[in-house]
Amino acid sequence: MRRTARPLTAAALAAAAAGLAAVPAYGGDTAGLEVSPSSVVPGGQATVTTSSCGHVGTAAGDAGAVGAGVFTLAPGADEGEAIGRFRVPPSAQPGTYEIVATCAGSGRRVTGDLVVTLTSQREQVYPRGSVKTGVGGALGPDPVQTAAGVAALAVAAAGGTWLLHRRARGDGI
Repeated sequence: MRRTARPLTAAALAAAAAGLAAVPAYGGDTAGLEVSPSSVVPGGQATVTTSSCGHVGTAAGDAGAVGAGVFTLAPGADEGEAIGRFRVPPSAQPGTYEIVATCAGSGRRVTGDLVVTLTSQREQVYPRGSVKTGVGGALGPDPVQTAAGVAALAVAAAGGTWLLHRRARGDGI
């Protein structure tokens, strides 16, 4: 029993030490840069917000990764909040880009992700058009062919009914 207790105790201590190493060394908040909307189409506008800059509430933003350049974060409505806006260039390619803000005074650097997509997530896209299966449809694009098909079916039905009626009377075919 003693032989298994020591290795288990050592393993538990190692796991606890690894867990403590994963905790950040500073005791500050872990807030970063919030980008909204998180998904933007090229040419759209994005708003960034952070509460990591403290009571100063100003920061210099950099959206150069997506091609938007630098922008300013100014104090927001809430205490210690900094808000800034930038426009994503129409030439931006789809992908995930890192947006950076550097707090005035402290020099603290916070980051957030911006996803550029080709379609907006807000609007629902519905399919349009017909399905090209190669089988054709009941109401094709040509009304003359549709009318001819209906007429051929009517003649076949009338002829079949006439033949069945003659056979039932005993006249033969």
